[in-house]
Formats: sequence, C-alpha cells, structure tokens
Amino acid sequence: MGSASSRTHLSPALQVHLDDYDEHLRLERGRSPHTVRAYLADVASLLGYLSRNRSDARAEDLDLRILRGWLAEQSADGVARTTLARRTSSAKGFTAWAQRTGRIAVDPGVRLVAPKAHRTLPQVLRQDHAAEAMAAAESGAAQQDPIPLRDRLIVELLYSTGIRVGELCGLDVDDIDHERRILRVVGKGNKERAVPYGRPAEAAIEAWLRAGRPELATDRSGNALLLGARGGRLDQRQARSVVHDVVQAVPGAPDLAPHGLRHSAATHLLEGGADLRVVQELLGHASLATTQLYTHVSVARLRAVHDQAHPRA
Repeated sequence: MGSASSRTHLSPALQVHLDDYDEHLRLERGRSPHTVRAYLADVASLLGYLSRNRSDARAEDLDLRILRGWLAEQSADGVARTTLARRTSSAKGFTAWAQRTGRIAVDPGVRLVAPKAHRTLPQVLRQDHAAEAMAAAESGAAQQDPIPLRDRLIVELLYSTGIRVGELCGLDVDDIDHERRILRVVGKGNKERAVPYGRPAEAAIEAWLRAGRPELATDRSGNALLLGARGGRLDQRQARSVVHDVVQAVPGAPDLAPHGLRHSAATHLLEGGADLRVVQELLGHASLATTQLYTHVSVARLRAVHDQAHPRA
C-alpha cells in the first residue's frame, strides 16, 4: 500500500481508486514492492493536482489539460526530465487502467507525450579495473571467513552474469545448476530466464556454500543463497555497500553501484564479440533498444582510446 501521508489530501473516492490500483499492480501485474511504491507516489501526486484544481474532483475529471498541467508544474519546479518521463509513464498506466475498468469513459493518457530524457552513457569499469576488483574480493576471502566469502560471491555473480541486484538477492540455493553452471533468475514481471556464469564465479559459489553460508545460516535463512550477518536473506542495501567498497579499493576506478557491474558486464561482452541479441537475453531486456545502449558505450570507449593513442586523431 502507498503511504498514508501521500493520500491525506485525496477525497475518499479518489483514495478508493488509488487503493484499487495498488491491488492491481501487486496482485494482477506482479510488480515489485519498490515499483508499486514509485507508481503509487506518482499517481497520488497526479490525483492531488487534480484535487487542487477541481472542486469535488472525481476520476472522470482527469483530462489531457490536467495531465499536462501536472507535468508542467513539476517541470517548473526543476524536476529532472528522466523523472518527468517516468511520471508520464505512471500516469498513462493509471489512466489506461481506469478506462479499462470503467472508471473513466475516455483515456486522456493516450495523447500524453513524455518529455524525452537526455540519455547519458553509464559509467563502466575498464576490463583491467574489473579484473583488479575481482582479484581484491578473492584475496579478501582467502581466510575463508564467511562475510568475505559472501562478498566475493556478490561481486563475482554480478559481474559474471550481469544480473540485477534485486535478482541477485532473490536467488535461492536451488536456483543454481552446478553441472551446467547456470542460474535460474526471476526478473522483472516475474519473468524467468537462465543465465550462465563462469569458472571464477563457480569457485566463489563452492567456497561460499562450503565454508561461508553454513556459518551464517539460521532458522531465518530459508533457502536464500546469500545471507546477511544475522542469517536473513541478503538486503539490496548490503549488496550495494559491498560493491561500493570493493570497487573503491581499485585505484582509478569509478565509484559504481551493483548496476555499474551490470553495465560493465554487458559492455565487456560486446567488446569481446558477443551478439547483441544474446546480451539482450542474458540481461533480461524486453527491448533490444535498451541493450543497444551498450554499443554506444563501446564506441565511446573506442573513440577515447583512438583520440589518445593515434598520432592523427
């Protein structure tokens, strides 16, 4: 459910629509709690704007003028174009649902155009920096203490497979196919895919399951692969902290979060000659256009090397 504070300015009728949309996102669409919170916050903001501009506002009062006015108000407040694009998508999803369920007669979101976000190229590790980071994590695990063993596995899996941090934390012990070196990963929209991992990650998995996980496992652990210090399933914030610490120890490397290792994995696969559609499948991208971003990263890096090294650049 969305927070009470985000709904206090709404009429009871509008709150009902928001509650029903919450249930739709969670139960029918299977969205993650984080995604649901973001969508509901956006829709609550839209309905709040509607309430401020229409007395006794109802869902039927949503029209294109209200939608555009809501976005214009945020733009004037300095909201980033990427955020405006996301909120446009949230609004369009809500109005489409409202029309399908008979709450409004016409969907005004059909004519709403999202502002184009300025897409920046993600920061990635150079291949030598990635190798140094993995070596540092392996060195830290040499004493076979459970936390360093876990931390080594976190960075190895993120870089070896390119999976998302949420997918990493959601892995269970049974999701590992040791014989074929494949992970069963549940991604966005509860879509399942098989992702291969390399021999260094295989060694990290074996060491963790042999000498790390048994030391941390408690009744709270269930079947979770990665555990926190108290035995519960690893939290995404812990994983982010681990990646930050490992990468920060590499001189000259950019400060990256787990998604930076995903970007790095994709870029290095393409630099190594991997087919774009194969990389798309590995990453779990619904659209090939999303994966094509990494070709731009590779070209940008190629250009930078050329400009630095060629005498006639």
